Amino acid sequence: MDETNIDTSVPHSARIWNYWLGGKDNFAVDRAAGDEYRRVFPGVVDVARASRQFLTRSIEYLVREAGIRQFLDVGTGLPTADNTHEVAQRIAPGARVVYVDNDPLVLVHARALLTGTAEGVTQYVDADLGDPAAIFAAARTILDFDQPVGLILSGVLGHVDDTGRARAIVRELLEPLPSGSYLSLNDGTSVVSAEIQEAQEGYNETGAMPYKLRSPEEIASFFDGLELVEPGVVPCPRWRPDDRVDTPIDIDAFGGVGRKP
Repeated sequence: MDETNIDTSVPHSARIWNYWLGGKDNFAVDRAAGDEYRRVFPGVVDVARASRQFLTRSIEYLVREAGIRQFLDVGTGLPTADNTHEVAQRIAPGARVVYVDNDPLVLVHARALLTGTAEGVTQYVDADLGDPAAIFAAARTILDFDQPVGLILSGVLGHVDDTGRARAIVRELLEPLPSGSYLSLNDGTSVVSAEIQEAQEGYNETGAMPYKLRSPEEIASFFDGLELVEPGVVPCPRWRPDDRVDTPIDIDAFGGVGRKP
């Protein structure tokens, strides 16, 4: 697949997210949509940064404290700073990471994701979040599913409009993973800032793939059957914060980490 397959006529969430995080892999249509979202809800860049910082801290926890050495990052989006393999392999150079996405622009930039350590493995799988069977058919050639896996779902389940279906996808992704595996998940809410719902509704009308903002309780339901790591499902900056957190403490991005018994 090449860049001729990339539709630049409508905004795309991965490219807008990249723009908000200061990346360069975006187009004018994405910047326009991102600027309009930010005009209605100026705090969206803080939400994007808080989500990214949560991802970094949760991976560090999984590697350092839980001993996880392999990761399945589904819906990874475009590479920015501190990608999953970079965080994991800084601590454990032999860590194995599989990225899953089905976006053409991510495919174009796959080489940027495949620059891990010589000791570890970093691979990319072209598959859809809604097709766990295809994800595991490819990932089994890279990851050892007899050993615990860290499943990463960072800001991606909002693209599944039906909450029941989103829960089912999480269950299907966790089912093949052995006991001792973990889920790191964060997604957007609309309980802190009223403007975010208005901004999201405007974005959803642009023709881009819609994103559903959920309640913290709905996000917590994705961890049903798992053992939540303290402090549970909370605004992302409140999850095991350190001195790198530079966003508001209460923010419309909630996340948590859970262990599969």
